[in-house]
Amino acid sequence: MLGICRGRRKFLAASLTILFVPAVTWIYLFAGSFEDGKPVSLSPLESQPHSPRYTASSQRERESLEVRVREVEEENRVLRKQLSLAQSRGPAHHRGNHSKTYSMEEGTGDSESLRAGIVAGNSSECGQQPVVEKCETIHVAIVCAGYNASRDVVTLVKSVLFHRRNPLHFHLIADAIAKQILATLFQTWMVPAVRIDFYDADELKSEVSWIPNKHYSGIYGLMKLVLTKTLPSNLERVIVLDTDITFATDIAELWAVFHKFKGQQVLGLVENQSDWYLGNLWKNHRPWPALGRGYNTGVILLLLDKLRKMKWEQMWRLTAERELMSMLSTSLADQDIFNAVIKQNPFLVYQLPCFWNVQLSDHTRSEQCYRDVSDLKVIHWNSPKKLRVKNKHVEFFRNLYLTFLEYDGNLLRRELFGCPSEADVNSENLQKQLSELDEDDLCYEFRRERFTVHRTHLYFLHYEYEPASDNTDVTLVAQLSMDRLQMLEAICKHWEGPISLALYLSDAEAQQFLRYAQGSEVLMSRHNVGYHIVYKEGQFYPVNLLRNVAMKHISTPYMFLSDIDFLPMYGLYEYLRKSVIQLDLANTKKALIVPAFETLRYRLSFPKSKAELLSMLDMGTLFTFRYHVWTKGHAPTNFAKWRTATTPYRVEWEADFEPYVVVRRDCPEYDRRFVGFGWNKVAHIMELDAQEYEFTVLPNAYMIHMPHAPSFDITKFRSNKQYRICLKTLKEEFQQDMSRHYGFAALKYLTAENNS
Repeated sequence: MLGICRGRRKFLAASLTILFVPAVTWIYLFAGSFEDGKPVSLSPLESQPHSPRYTASSQRERESLEVRVREVEEENRVLRKQLSLAQSRGPAHHRGNHSKTYSMEEGTGDSESLRAGIVAGNSSECGQQPVVEKCETIHVAIVCAGYNASRDVVTLVKSVLFHRRNPLHFHLIADAIAKQILATLFQTWMVPAVRIDFYDADELKSEVSWIPNKHYSGIYGLMKLVLTKTLPSNLERVIVLDTDITFATDIAELWAVFHKFKGQQVLGLVENQSDWYLGNLWKNHRPWPALGRGYNTGVILLLLDKLRKMKWEQMWRLTAERELMSMLSTSLADQDIFNAVIKQNPFLVYQLPCFWNVQLSDHTRSEQCYRDVSDLKVIHWNSPKKLRVKNKHVEFFRNLYLTFLEYDGNLLRRELFGCPSEADVNSENLQKQLSELDEDDLCYEFRRERFTVHRTHLYFLHYEYEPASDNTDVTLVAQLSMDRLQMLEAICKHWEGPISLALYLSDAEAQQFLRYAQGSEVLMSRHNVGYHIVYKEGQFYPVNLLRNVAMKHISTPYMFLSDIDFLPMYGLYEYLRKSVIQLDLANTKKALIVPAFETLRYRLSFPKSKAELLSMLDMGTLFTFRYHVWTKGHAPTNFAKWRTATTPYRVEWEADFEPYVVVRRDCPEYDRRFVGFGWNKVAHIMELDAQEYEFTVLPNAYMIHMPHAPSFDITKFRSNKQYRICLKTLKEEFQQDMSRHYGFAALKYLTAENNS
């Protein structure tokens, strides 16, 4: 009743203000419009400079009066807007629980919600809108486990970064897989004013494993219950988000809602927008207890300090134990337990306006939550169907989601001006290295590429592989861009062992690849292929960086350094494992050479044996690799000897040698200074030789290069003289570095180059 009286008093005060302010103002203006008892015109058409009554002072007075008129009219407009909002929301406010509606500023049910609605409903400065300090850090907690959830987190983070104006601190409760993926991603993303902390989800399993859960999120769907215990004890408040959330506004607006909490309110939640907790979705549907429709836990505001004082841990555990005696298991994971606690303790909740969690599940009532695009704040894909969910406006929501899904994450590396960032050693070293480069150098772009940090998303798809216990396992390593995607299925058919691939893609291309892979029975049947996305940046193809990424993330003791355009012979995987033992690769520095051939035919009957391959060589269907254009690259393999060889044989290094080899996983990385086309493999083989690797040709192994259109980089090499000059310069500098690093023995590389 008191709230109703207050509302009426505000309504009357606003009405009187609208009537009284203009009246007083116009009396004042009218009285001030007379000079010597005669009216002074405010119209510029009636003010003549040549009139004797025209003076500088009267001109200034006239202008000030005009300004005041406009100010009063603007104040009137604002007051009228506030009054209309109060009138339109007043009845819904008085109806209370008897006729619940999704108003645009749904609050906790007292007169404070009306005031909050008025303030949020316009841009006037008349109200007391809670604000977030310019450089205040916003804390966000997310539970993330597995490969798929790691991809979802990236889209969520993009939507938050796109709108944000404040420093962010993400608290990620992650399993080992998600931590490896996201730690590398954020380290290479290098977004200013963003801090990441990880908490081991596997250590928390014992806290919630006693709760049976039918929800598809599994045990990780219960971990939001233990955040008060998991997060730092000095962290007072945090926004908790599901991974299937998309932000359409600045997260600081949500952070500001903490200022509206009163009394014992410690949880900020949006009402559930389906009939789930009403228990009428199907016959014998028996949900967990909830207050009315219950609350959705996809977006939660947690006052951690107060929750700890209330002994939240004890509260939710006792409630869960009591309810599980009759319910036996949870259906919606942590959400069921949160609602059961709230049912017993409704004073804990501050009800957020529903646009802070527009839920797109089946049977949703979310359409009542928004009238216009500008009303949307947070979209929640809280259905197992995700983007395939049925909703009247799903196409619009899907397009909004896809915008962030395919958005170039490099564009989000923007500074927050005026907010000091924490010192980042990697970033400082990078800036120092770049500052030492000469921007007037004609090869500056080549040199700069060596220091470019490419955003990297490891294990983009599910990966599951345990290396063979006999320590002979070999991983095929390769790199590719979008135009070589069609080779993946063929390689998987030829090589049954583990594969590590680095893909150079844009954000949009990464999604195209995902759809391609998910639509391929061949690729989806293979869980031993690691796909590592290196996102595009700069004008060169970072071929050696890609190779290093693929090499670094193998789990086997040996690797076969190949290229995506080659198909290995059938059975090569098992043959190499036997060769590893035969040639004692574990205890010797050897590089096992797989002879390379090529065909000019797009349709090839692949040879099933060495005898069949030799026959095709004789008929001109196959050739030794690059025989027509770059003989030196593979000549030292000695193909004439290979034709009749039955045992492995050793060959010596020669200038420009670039065979495809099998080595131990501890071999040196590729040199990053070589980008695009030219000398990227040659330099690596040279370093293997400098480290005294022995080159051994395998007599019964082979691989065949398949034809394709020339790459963009080889086209640039052939057409751009400066490109070739810079490549020559980089090659000479590499040889000099080799001499300094390996001493007198490395001088042969300079001599060999001069004689070639």
